[in-house]
Amino acid sequence: MSTPALLAFTVAAVLLTITPGLDTMMLLRMVLGGGRKAGLVGGFGTTLGCLVWGAASIAGLTALLVASQFAYDVVRYAGAAYLLWLGGSALWKSWRGTFDRPSDVLAITPAQALRTGFTTNLLNPKIGVFYLSLLPQFLPSDQASAGWGALLVGVHVAIGQVWQLVVVWLAGRAVAVLTRPAVRRWTERLTASVLVGFGLKVAFDSGARG
Repeated sequence: MSTPALLAFTVAAVLLTITPGLDTMMLLRMVLGGGRKAGLVGGFGTTLGCLVWGAASIAGLTALLVASQFAYDVVRYAGAAYLLWLGGSALWKSWRGTFDRPSDVLAITPAQALRTGFTTNLLNPKIGVFYLSLLPQFLPSDQASAGWGALLVGVHVAIGQVWQLVVVWLAGRAVAVLTRPAVRRWTERLTASVLVGFGLKVAFDSGARG
């Protein structure tokens, strides 16, 4: 594998990572609900999910998602249901006014953040399809491809981890404003609505396997 190919993959990984999406929204909710510690742990959870998908891609298991519409749909609907549950339950609590109570400001524990970050990424089949569709374009056609594949996954995961630290730090700087009852209530409603939107998009985006 050539240095230009590695640089090209790195640039592509950076652009894909910094594009606002589901992971960024999840981190904002975690920092809002549990502070920087929850955000950092939740970000590590999403990283673990990426590592699982990356390992599965190198092993060839994610090829099943492309080859089988049924397998893809099973993961897709499970992920959509999970996102709808996260967003819907948050909206329900917000409209019931539970976020007005001071005791609810730190409502997300590190363990919950880790589980949420990991599960959200693990139930997102597009991450597996991303690895399966992008990695082969940068891999040599010899026996060293598995090793290079692991390197590329590591590059993508490292970039994602650094970006998550930046997002958590920025969100932490604004937490004093975001945790004011009125601001927190409407911020939570906004982020929860976006999660519901992502869930609906995942549920109905049936043609996005490749």
